[in-house]
Amino acid sequence: MAVVALVLLVSGTGLAGLLRFQVDTDAKSFLPAGDPSVEALEEHARSFGGEPIVVILESGNARELLLDQERIGALLGLEGQLSELPNAAAVYGPATVLNQTAVSAQQMLARIAGRRDVIRVEAEEEARSEGLGAEEAGERADRAVADFEARYGSLLLKGLPAGLPTLHNAQFVDNVVYNDSGEPRSQWRFVVPGADNLAVSIRPRENLDQGSTQELVSRVRSAVEDSDLEFSDVTVTGTPAVTAGVAHQVTRELPLLGGLAVVLLLGRFLLVPTQSGWMRRLWPLAAGLIGTAATLSIFGWLGISMSFGAIALLPLLLGVGTSFPLYLQTRTSRRRVLVTACATAAAFASLLLSPLPFVRELGMALSAGVLLTALTGLAVGPQHDGSTVDRAGDEPALSRASSLRKWRKWSVLAGVLALAGGGWATLPGASIEADPRELAKGVPAIEDAQHAEQVLGSSGELNVVLRGPDVLSTEALDWSRKAESELLAAHGDSISPILTVSGLFQFLGASPTADEIRAGMEIVPQYLTSAVVRGDGKKSVMNFGIKIQDLGQQGELLADMRETLPPPPQDYTVELVGLPVAADRAYTLLSENRYISNTAGIAAAGVVLLVGLRRRVDGLRGVLAATIATGWALGALSVTGIALTPLTVMLGAIAAVSACEFTVLLAAGRRLASSRTRRLVTWAAVTSAVGFLALVPSSLWLLREYGLVLTATVLLSYVAASAVVRLLPVSVDRGRATTVPALAHKEVSA
Repeated sequence: MAVVALVLLVSGTGLAGLLRFQVDTDAKSFLPAGDPSVEALEEHARSFGGEPIVVILESGNARELLLDQERIGALLGLEGQLSELPNAAAVYGPATVLNQTAVSAQQMLARIAGRRDVIRVEAEEEARSEGLGAEEAGERADRAVADFEARYGSLLLKGLPAGLPTLHNAQFVDNVVYNDSGEPRSQWRFVVPGADNLAVSIRPRENLDQGSTQELVSRVRSAVEDSDLEFSDVTVTGTPAVTAGVAHQVTRELPLLGGLAVVLLLGRFLLVPTQSGWMRRLWPLAAGLIGTAATLSIFGWLGISMSFGAIALLPLLLGVGTSFPLYLQTRTSRRRVLVTACATAAAFASLLLSPLPFVRELGMALSAGVLLTALTGLAVGPQHDGSTVDRAGDEPALSRASSLRKWRKWSVLAGVLALAGGGWATLPGASIEADPRELAKGVPAIEDAQHAEQVLGSSGELNVVLRGPDVLSTEALDWSRKAESELLAAHGDSISPILTVSGLFQFLGASPTADEIRAGMEIVPQYLTSAVVRGDGKKSVMNFGIKIQDLGQQGELLADMRETLPPPPQDYTVELVGLPVAADRAYTLLSENRYISNTAGIAAAGVVLLVGLRRRVDGLRGVLAATIATGWALGALSVTGIALTPLTVMLGAIAAVSACEFTVLLAAGRRLASSRTRRLVTWAAVTSAVGFLALVPSSLWLLREYGLVLTATVLLSYVAASAVVRLLPVSVDRGRATTVPALAHKEVSA
């Protein structure tokens, strides 16, 4: 009864942890956590909101929509509804911008007219007090308001012919938004990008989790669909929409690919001929599932979410972890199996060195899962009872290996090492796939982002951030104007202004005074000024649109922009902030750490083997085989022209996992003269390959390629392990290889 209660308690606890487990594919999981570029991005989001959700509204004639009183009112209502959504920090749409501009224009015109009258009256009174006549007093008044009229009179003249500034005045809207040729004015392109398009940006609150982001994107879609407005096409895009799309794809494919891995491995364990009963055959798969469930449950209880890597966890863990419960059913010592499992876990743990959180999460989960699977097999699974031995003459390959002439053996080994060395030599020049369009291929949301780029001219945001005592001082505003001008002159084909502090205050002229700047702050709606100037006046931003492009090219653009920016005023600092900057930093770290990334897994596995195995020479063989397999895999990628990815750039970890395992077990089989152990290792390689191939049907290009590369690496690891054990032969342990009746025991063979 106590045992049943304990089983129920453990099962209930595990199930509760599984229910708490979460998948979070936030964009930050693809960025280097803790890096200054990411911290700057988070601080920027606290000041101005997160990366926007962009809604592109396409119509046969968007200009008519804005000029129609009823339809622009409906659009204003939609934008108001979007602004009231939970977790929406700010909404910028054409109707709201026009409405706020109209209100400010009314106030501005009233202030201009009122202030102009005050100036005239004050000048006339001063002239009369000096005893001047009416004509001279009038001339004095004219001169007094001349400068004021030069600054603001044109605005007054432009506003009055259009009638009263109001959203429902079609002439006012037309004059404000469109130029004489009917094209949107440049300062309004962030909400009216073209004659047939409108754009609404919804900035989320900072630090939203994936669930809240998905909910906000879904509510935005629903609000647009439920509106009374009719459009020829509606596209909801932006970084939050893309990450929500990735989350949807991961959530949808997670059970499908995991189920496929289970089915494939089930067939492998059931269909391969063996002397064991079917319960004994299926136990390794059951142990793998228990280890995976336990890992996810622990993650759930600890509140550790997984992002993109979650979709690959089950196929990888089943492909690798199921071998260890199977090894425990053979005459190989439990110590050797457990040490090998720990070496595998250490190799996976080396993924924690990756700068990308989603790779680190995957490495942590794989490391824990392998250990839990091996411990499950040790604790409750069927194991060898120690009575079975093989006949010493049952390994014909050993005699063949020992008959090789030494010169031939060393020649072959030298050739193997040279081939591996050639592969390692390609690593410094190996390209890393850094085009987001390729990495996200298979995610429908990336197609929407590309469509947005065609309409808006950009699909991402890059911010030039100025910090200082007063970012609206005359010298700071002059610098912002100069910086924007020089950036566009040098890189206008790569970036486009969205909303900038200098553009927002361009009506003040070339050299406004401090008083004029303060007056301008009162005239321009806070709705717009808050988008470019922080409330304390110590931070301003110039927001530019940037196209999706290869991160290598993007890095060059960012470096050129930093060179182009003029030096900021004294006591001020300037920096580039945004997802492009953080993504460029991630690419740089991946590129710089490629040798460490590929050797860390091999070194970690080697240390565990050298410490844990009684025969340390087997650990050295394992390290050699992993080094050879990694070199071969890198060389194969170079020859086939396949670029490394954020997942495969740490190829050495997977090679260490498989090559060390195969080498240690093959060495044990040779030492015990066990042909069955050799066949078991062969089927373990097949098992891993089958598990990895379960990733190939994924619609996500990054996972498909990862599955294929891992499969090839496992097979190369098996060949490398076999070569090392044959070329550096293991002597037969004659003291343990004893002849027994053939039917004394039925040992599992695969």
